[in-house]
Amino acid sequence: MTENTPLTELSLAGVSIWLDDLSRERIASGGLANLIDTKNIVGVTTNPTIFAGALSKGEAYAEQVAALAAAGTSVHDAVFEITTDDVTAASDIFRPVYDRTRGVDGRVSIEVEPGLAHDAAGTVTQAQELWAKVNRPNAMIKIPATVEGLEAITATIALGISVNVTLIFSLERHRQVINAYLSGLEKAKAAGLDLSVIHSVASFFVSRVDTEINARLEVIGTTAALALKSKAGVANAQLAYQVYEEAFSTERALGLISAGANKQRPLWASTGVKDPSLPDTLYVTNLVAPEVVNTMPEKTLEATLDHGVIPANSITGAYDEANLVLDALANEGVSYNDVTQVLEAEGVAKFIVSWNELLETVTAALETATTTKTGAAL
Repeated sequence: MTENTPLTELSLAGVSIWLDDLSRERIASGGLANLIDTKNIVGVTTNPTIFAGALSKGEAYAEQVAALAAAGTSVHDAVFEITTDDVTAASDIFRPVYDRTRGVDGRVSIEVEPGLAHDAAGTVTQAQELWAKVNRPNAMIKIPATVEGLEAITATIALGISVNVTLIFSLERHRQVINAYLSGLEKAKAAGLDLSVIHSVASFFVSRVDTEINARLEVIGTTAALALKSKAGVANAQLAYQVYEEAFSTERALGLISAGANKQRPLWASTGVKDPSLPDTLYVTNLVAPEVVNTMPEKTLEATLDHGVIPANSITGAYDEANLVLDALANEGVSYNDVTQVLEAEGVAKFIVSWNELLETVTAALETATTTKTGAAL
């Protein structure tokens, strides 16, 4: 794009803008391609909630569902076919971006089943299945940053598969995720793989931190506590960028980079503002720095385009203030470790609910298609 818009300014500041949404309708209508052409979108992420919503609207999937029903496909296999088809098609749309950015962007993510969040071996197996099925170099497999997920991340990266690590809430878990990535790269190097084609992002969740902490601050109810509302999400993410800077300046990381490896970029997830009293671009304008990804729902994207004021960098000079915010929260009795543990468990649980909704939606669609075909035959 040549027009000077806030989205252009965000891109020029070093932020890769990814869309947090995918549907077959968006693919088939040309809407996804249009976002690439007009709104600086250079990647897309999915999750079970997004797929459940897309399939519930259903018309774009009717033909494929009918074919799967006619073939007697199981619901789990049907979900696998439907979701990987969407990701494959989107990967093809983003391929020019992937080529232009030499693999940095043009990425399309697909998540392993959330029920595997505490099953390292099962996660690695499904990551391989998804990677082979999509069969596009610009795909990324999403793996949650649970304790078991860390082992799976290392093993998946070691196989040469690009990974989007999701559901990161704490700074310590972010450090562990980076370590898991570097360990995977070391294994890949030892196996003789080309490190330059292995990419990863670390999806650090933002608004959910504020939602959980704000609820706790409301219960405390003091003036000092209430003054801290909606500050933790940004502060936590800003400090995650500091973790990133430090981790990829170590001798270990620099040695891998010199061998062709890529940094694992921070990705800001959950960037839609939940509180209507807050600026709707809060988690965009306060999280600007080079080499980050901001994955936005379309509403946040449009708000940024309309009235976002983009600074050159709103992170690297904010570390002291961000630490003061976390210290103040601790002084008010808010346990950072408890908050992040609750959010991780809740995140996995919510995705399992969405996955089950997805299975129910596809089950109903398959049954309807079978009934319709039987009725027509009669």
